[in-house]
Amino acid sequence: MIEGLFKRFPSFQNAGAGAYKPGIANMEFADQLMGHPHRKYKVIHVAGTNGKGSVSNMLTSVLAAHGLKVGLYTSPHILDFRERMRVVSDSIRLVPKEYIWDFIHRWRDTFDHLDMSFFEITTLLALNWFASENVDVVVLETGLGGRLDSTNIVTPVLSIITNIGLDHCDLLGDTLPEIAFEKAGIIKPKVPVVVGESHPETDLVFERKVLYTNISEPEFMGSRTTVMSLLTFADKVEPSLWDRHEEILSGMDLQGEYQRKNLRTVLAALDVLKGSVLGANADDEAILEAIAHTASRVGFHGRWEKLSDSPYTICDIGHNEHGLKYNFAQLSRMVASGKFSKLILVYGSVADKDVDSVLHLMPENAVYIFTQADSKRALPAEKIREKYMSFCLQTGRPTDNIHAVPSVKDAVTLAVRLSDPTSLIYIGGSTYVVSEAIPLI
Repeated sequence: MIEGLFKRFPSFQNAGAGAYKPGIANMEFADQLMGHPHRKYKVIHVAGTNGKGSVSNMLTSVLAAHGLKVGLYTSPHILDFRERMRVVSDSIRLVPKEYIWDFIHRWRDTFDHLDMSFFEITTLLALNWFASENVDVVVLETGLGGRLDSTNIVTPVLSIITNIGLDHCDLLGDTLPEIAFEKAGIIKPKVPVVVGESHPETDLVFERKVLYTNISEPEFMGSRTTVMSLLTFADKVEPSLWDRHEEILSGMDLQGEYQRKNLRTVLAALDVLKGSVLGANADDEAILEAIAHTASRVGFHGRWEKLSDSPYTICDIGHNEHGLKYNFAQLSRMVASGKFSKLILVYGSVADKDVDSVLHLMPENAVYIFTQADSKRALPAEKIREKYMSFCLQTGRPTDNIHAVPSVKDAVTLAVRLSDPTSLIYIGGSTYVVSEAIPLI
């Protein structure tokens, strides 16, 4: 059933840019036919280049810990398509397969008539299922961009843009301001906005979008100062509980160092949500506990996730320069600490990613096992090896211990064989590589 959905309506995850259909006209039409299900609950809309998943899951954990029934929509999935839509309260519930079947069967003619994409259909499925579950609030993650993203039919109570980096440049633009303009498309009149990371090239984009979207609203009477109060840059304020951020970070089950930035974004967002979605008397200790146990409470995989203690093995779906610079730097520090004697990287990429831009970030003294996932989008392992070998020759890096293994299973097996009790294995570079590796360990 779900396999048939993938075959009939190829996903971006499997087909790449060919499956991307920008624009929300079809979504608005189908949403109207379905009775605007997203108007039955509050929505928190989350966009950004990196960190969307972590921020969305942390917020969901906190809201659920305060007694709310929370719908969570994220992408891509790691192990099961149904991970994309979860209802979290005292437990985690995935969308039932029967509901998927009934929904697709009921609306199939409409999907065919409108030639809707996989992500459009999946988004409509999630919005309808959340309504049928009578959720209180939905944390809704964009798929790609924002302005033309399928999720952008909602009017949220809060818009969050985590950060801006160069990714999907063929679809979103070649510069940071161009990409920021697309992400800023989720900003709506009278809706507060939290931007996780400020940047000299993008701050003005967000400021102008908030101003132009709201300046004519009667509530603001043309006051620029009042309008701009809707916009918060998380890294320019000290949100509640930030004075305890080291304590929070040390206790989190999401241990990637990049979570420091995501945590600040979440705490700034919670300040905005207090008095509305969360309630004015939010419990600080409940917030801390919920954030600390996000991965286990919400069922969150693939973000600096420990897969094994011996050899110590972690995986992460970071795949672009903006995200991988934190991962590779953290790996280098872990080895430099003396706790690990050897670093082994199992790394794969998709063909439409700029592998050349991350070569200089890769730790120098490591064993590299380049691989490829079982996907038409995968960049062949040998091509990644050739790129890295060329980079090593140009920069004087050592060229031994560089392998190309065209199977994730075989690559993981080789990594374990080359390891010893003090080795550190990292698996990443692609969501697809991580999704194949997790069941193996």
